[in-house]
Amino acid sequence: VQLVESGGGLVQPGGSLRLSCAASGFSFSTSRMNWLRQAPGKGLEWVSSISSGGASTSYPDSVKGRFTISRDNAKNTLYLQMNSLESEDTAVYYCATNAGNRGQGTQVTVSS
Repeated sequence: VQLVESGGGLVQPGGSLRLSCAASGFSFSTSRMNWLRQAPGKGLEWVSSISSGGASTSYPDSVKGRFTISRDNAKNTLYLQMNSLESEDTAVYYCATNAGNRGQGTQVTVSS
């Protein structure tokens, strides 16, 4: 299993970023996928999930209405569109399988 996140960076409050996760080594198209994040000094937090076909998504209240998870099974790629970013969204973001595999993460910093 290999998961490679990209798209992080420094953005001002209110800004947007789109994260990508390239997946390989397993059956991506039949796997439910997740985004997690870890803020400095804090534990791992669930951010979003999407069903294998993409029809069903879920979010915690902290990001609902601002973040959108999606996937392209033809490209074995998972996405996270993040809008209206807040300083509290600063964290390392990981894509992850339900089995617990996750990538190296991509840093998102929201600061003016």
